[in-house]
Amino acid sequence: MTVSYTLKVANARFGGFSKLLFRWKGSIYKLLYKEFIAFAILYTIISLMYRRLLSEEQKTMFEKTAMYCNRYTDRIPLSFVLGFYVSMVVSRWWSQYTSIPLPDQLMMVVSANVHGMDDRGRILRRTLMRYANLSSVLILRSISTRVCKRFPTMEHVIEGGFMTREEQKKLEGLYSDFNKYWMPMAWFTNLASQARRDGRVRDDVALRLLMDELNNYRAKCSMLFHFDWISIPLVYTQVVTVAVYSFFTVCLIGRQFLDPSKGYPGHDLDFYVPIFTLLQFFFYAGWLKVAEQIINPFGEDDDDFETNKLIDRNIQATVDDMYQNLPPAEKDKYWNESSAQPPYTLATASETLKPSFMGSTYDMRMTEDSAQHYAVEPSPHTPRMQTPMLTRFLTAASPAISLKNFGRGNRGILRLRGDSVNSNPWQAEERISEDEDEVDEEAEVQGKASQQSTSGSIPAKPRRLEASDQQKKREEFPITIDSPSSDSEHTDT
Repeated sequence: MTVSYTLKVANARFGGFSKLLFRWKGSIYKLLYKEFIAFAILYTIISLMYRRLLSEEQKTMFEKTAMYCNRYTDRIPLSFVLGFYVSMVVSRWWSQYTSIPLPDQLMMVVSANVHGMDDRGRILRRTLMRYANLSSVLILRSISTRVCKRFPTMEHVIEGGFMTREEQKKLEGLYSDFNKYWMPMAWFTNLASQARRDGRVRDDVALRLLMDELNNYRAKCSMLFHFDWISIPLVYTQVVTVAVYSFFTVCLIGRQFLDPSKGYPGHDLDFYVPIFTLLQFFFYAGWLKVAEQIINPFGEDDDDFETNKLIDRNIQATVDDMYQNLPPAEKDKYWNESSAQPPYTLATASETLKPSFMGSTYDMRMTEDSAQHYAVEPSPHTPRMQTPMLTRFLTAASPAISLKNFGRGNRGILRLRGDSVNSNPWQAEERISEDEDEVDEEAEVQGKASQQSTSGSIPAKPRRLEASDQQKKREEFPITIDSPSSDSEHTDT
């Protein structure tokens, strides 16, 4: 039976996971205790031989061997190989669980689209669902040891009510070297088509819906079959197993405590119990046992899938009792209330004091300046390209960068955001020339000051190149670059 502890971890509390360590069924202790005892016994035997039976010369040779083994133990990439393998096995395990066929959706479609209160209608609905359950039984019987023990032969399947004698003859009459779990689904399609011709399925849309749900159900059965057929490559499983067992075989010698009087590095203390080596064995070997348990979840381990319970549950999901079985429609309790408020118990009354969630920015503090909340009308002429960072180059300390050279290098005309798109390019050139003259004048003043300082006179106090008032105003507006046109080429010339 699958071990479930979901209720125990519903609320996070002190020592919540620690309480789970005392469970035996489905635990790592039950899975690993035999290997753990065998490893401890072998380690103890080797330790006693080293301490009691070997001569001094043999002890020296053993100590050199132990240090050699301990030095090269980390060369085995155990964490990488084992971690990747276990993650792949867990992903495969969850995919197998989601591929288990459940007839609930198919049952809803059959109940809604196969009509008739008479015996013929009941036979159609019940037979369609029995074919679906028969397919799941056949596929689970071929992959699950539990289901195979429950239904070892077709006689047991007939006794279980999943198949009749005539259907058994049909199934065995078709010769095939492969699994024939798909045959009841073919019977399903033929019976649904007959129901459509008889008017039990009233339109082609309903028939198409039946076929779509059946195909989804068949796809899950097919996935289970392929998961059982195509396993994780055997070479990968062998590599992981050899890596784990060879690692701890070397640890039996390399992790021995040597004589502290001989002064070997790392052997200052002498313990009889290798605590950290045992913990390492518990973690790595336990990881391998986890992969061993869930690589095929259709066995009889503690945490394997309860396939027999699934079969019992699926056969009870019938469509006969629920067809046209409706409770009377009446006014609900909150018919005359604009906002419904279901009652709370005393255990949950404190939740009514909590405010409802209105969004992550609901409580964000805004600036108190009312001028920041006025709407701004957009410019009637939207610029094609804006370069707000361009003003940093224009106010740099180096006089080598000029507006005119920058504009010619990009083969375009510089203009402000407020300028019209159809403004006169000659005016733009005049503004660029004025700015260039201002920058050149300031660069000339700076050059004279530097010449005076180098000629041996009183060193001039270095000052920062200040931008003109017009440039400071321009910094408030980003500068845009228009693509070159015929007018701009005429201006350059």
